[in-house]
Amino acid sequence: MRHSLAMLLLTVTPAFALEGLVEKQEFTLTDFQTRGGETIPEMRLGYETYGTLNEARDNAILIPHFFSGTSHAAGKYADSDPAPGYWDAIIGSGKPIDTDRFFVVSVDTPVNLGAHDPNVITTGPATVNPATGQPWGMDFPVMTIGDFVDTQKGLMDQLGIEKWHAVMGASMGGLQSYEWAASYPDRLERVIPVIASGYANADLIAWLDVWAAPIKVDPNWNGGDYYGGDAPLAGLSAALKTLTLHANSAEWANASFGRSPAGDSAPQARDGQFAVQAALDAAGAARAQIADANHFLYLVKANQLFVAGPSEGGIYDGLLAIEVPALLIYSEDDLVFPPDAVRETAAIIGSDGTPVQTVRITGGRGHLDGVLHIGQAGEQIRAFLNAE
Repeated sequence: MRHSLAMLLLTVTPAFALEGLVEKQEFTLTDFQTRGGETIPEMRLGYETYGTLNEARDNAILIPHFFSGTSHAAGKYADSDPAPGYWDAIIGSGKPIDTDRFFVVSVDTPVNLGAHDPNVITTGPATVNPATGQPWGMDFPVMTIGDFVDTQKGLMDQLGIEKWHAVMGASMGGLQSYEWAASYPDRLERVIPVIASGYANADLIAWLDVWAAPIKVDPNWNGGDYYGGDAPLAGLSAALKTLTLHANSAEWANASFGRSPAGDSAPQARDGQFAVQAALDAAGAARAQIADANHFLYLVKANQLFVAGPSEGGIYDGLLAIEVPALLIYSEDDLVFPPDAVRETAAIIGSDGTPVQTVRITGGRGHLDGVLHIGQAGEQIRAFLNAE
């Protein structure tokens, strides 16, 4: 039995795509200061917009993206694209994030995993350090979720937007959403973290280390110094394979593959494979072609370090500082951000009277339900965005 890679990748094809084609745009922040105190001379990043910014500039919604995602949240770059952006089901004319009313901004992060994707504009280890004329490599400053948010604030200022109507993101995008509400409470009106809890607990820190481990044991990684030679594609492929499995669910794996062999393979043979092995191997290898191993490691570090708000505070201080209304969307089968962690986050935010709602979605895809089945929460999102 052969299984399509489409079952593994973070894509979804809704009935109707965002009207018109999407154009990738870019912006640059000069002498960007990281929260760790280092300077990046040129922070160049990509972004996309959907809808129209009104005259008052008060209808803008920010969409930060997930770990392996990009700013391509909706629409298509070309009519021939096989699928639109990952949240096209809820972004567009008449959809829950209604582009007839809202101006939606989606931004590529620094150290974006898809550093070699022609539709991604990012700055990180794989890009050139203007001081040396060579790729930054591991000399690139450590990045945090707060740094990602600060780049978005830089774009916000360039666009002349004083306050986001909402900030909404999935997974790592959810972490950025919490960070916006904790660090810049006067720059947004409401927040919608999706499939994300309010800090990186020990379980998540450990799992992220497991994700990263194959890269570090690939001899081609060479301590991060590989840009003049062979990239550590074997390690990166294995890392992406691990991520893909963790982001799914046992229900998905068992229902999709069972114990079927991979094609004509005999699993009992020394090099034989089951279908689930072969599919995960192929998915990891395919994604590795446009990804960068060092960028993967920098994203791991940013997620491990995450605690909303000031780094010198306690792990709950940033969540307690959130005062804007919050809508937390989670999947009951999530292995990356388990539902109990999300419900705990909601309880902490709401403990001082901040309005908090939670919405549970299902779909059998675990963590990926927040991307593939976000439409289940569509009407709750619409009502939350339209509330006075």
